[in-house]
Amino acid sequence: MGKMIYLMGKSSSGKDTVFKYLLENSFLDLKKVVPYTTRPIRAGEVEGEEYHFTDDAGFEKMRTEGKVIEYRIYNTYYGPWYYFTVDDGSIDLNLNNYLIIGTLESYLKTIDYLGKEKVLPVLLEVDDGERLQRALDREKLQEVPGYEEMCRRFLADAEDFSEEKIKAAEIPQKFKNNNFDCCIKEIEKYIREVY
Repeated sequence: MGKMIYLMGKSSSGKDTVFKYLLENSFLDLKKVVPYTTRPIRAGEVEGEEYHFTDDAGFEKMRTEGKVIEYRIYNTYYGPWYYFTVDDGSIDLNLNNYLIIGTLESYLKTIDYLGKEKVLPVLLEVDDGERLQRALDREKLQEVPGYEEMCRRFLADAEDFSEEKIKAAEIPQKFKNNNFDCCIKEIEKYIREVY
């Protein structure tokens, strides 16, 4: 039986970098799950790589068809944006192991859908000052920087990833991502122990 490796962390904790590295690890042989969102595509993003981009009508259609595994809505500076995982036929835990990026909330909804024994949480942690600097550096690269939304996400993370919520979710281990090489070695060891 395959596993869903569920990568989580506050904004700018290095999820995308860790995600790409784990996908390239041939020993782990993980398949990518691409989530969906209604937010606008950012500079440098490619449809079907980080996300499948759709609109509110597309989300409602998939939800009405019963294909949405989990979803979250964020009331952003620019209006409401949905992020969601879809049972679109691309996930078969009888054949493969998968890797996905999500939130603590989406992780909990996914274990409700798939079963706790099929989902392995990987929670990244980075010092808040370092995360804020990373977020600022990334936002400066956007054609039209959205500093207001960057700040909203940063503040929302304190609530979304509170110690109480992490404890309630029974996350067995957290991974400090201040040194990428050390962090990735710990994550690889953790995943191999489950295989």
